[in-house]
Amino acid sequence: MIEFTNLEEHVDKAIDFAWRILPNLILALIILVLGLYIIRFLNRMVRKFFEHRDYDLALESFLQSFISIALKIVLFVLVITQLGVQSSSLIAMIGAAGLAIGLALQGSLSNFAGGVLILLFKPFKVGDWISAQGVDGSVKEITIFYTKLNTFGNQVAVIPNGQLSNNNVINYNAMPTRRDNIKVGIGYSSDIKLAKEIMLQICAENKDILKDPAPEVYVDALADSSVNLSLRFWAENSVFWAAHFHVIEETKKRFDEAGIEIPFPQRVVHGIPQQVQSE
Repeated sequence: MIEFTNLEEHVDKAIDFAWRILPNLILALIILVLGLYIIRFLNRMVRKFFEHRDYDLALESFLQSFISIALKIVLFVLVITQLGVQSSSLIAMIGAAGLAIGLALQGSLSNFAGGVLILLFKPFKVGDWISAQGVDGSVKEITIFYTKLNTFGNQVAVIPNGQLSNNNVINYNAMPTRRDNIKVGIGYSSDIKLAKEIMLQICAENKDILKDPAPEVYVDALADSSVNLSLRFWAENSVFWAAHFHVIEETKKRFDEAGIEIPFPQRVVHGIPQQVQSE
């Protein structure tokens, strides 16, 4: 009978506790749902704000990510507080959790700091074509932890900001123009002067190739089976690759018309006849 009475007391206490916490729990759920809705609304407003302003695209994506995460942290604190957790206890809990998370996520903190450095010093911006960490691509987005590149094959490469801020990055769009260096080998019996004139004529006829600085052709090397010519010209970034491929194709066509040989590796095999021994 005593055990049954104790059980009733425990059940009554549980019910009483449930009734006391139920309003706070319902209110916390309402705050969570409304908070998520408000955060989505504010994110849309921030996005529209940036769309009507001429800010750096990298700064826009970074701030959007930062604002979204900050609002979610504030919402988490409001929900926990509504459930009855005291502010002093919550601050102590956040401090302890922050220390533990900071030790566990040192790489993420490094990536965050790297993102801030990228925004401050601007080694590249959204839309630039860069080469970093063995990946070439156009910068698609800079978030608070990662930078996304759209590669030549239309894949998305995600690179941590910490690595980008602490390692070498080649920005091909940092300057408005870019110099090309095309190497072509011709046969030793071919006319070097004529080959150089043909390559310079191709550059002169192409409107995408800058005339100042003027294109130049040099003998780059006397290789084993060819005389290597090096053509150097300048073009704007927007038309660089069009000019590059045009020069290569036209060089092959006009060299063939002029009888200039472009050698390729060949192997000559000499057979040694065997003497037939008479029996």
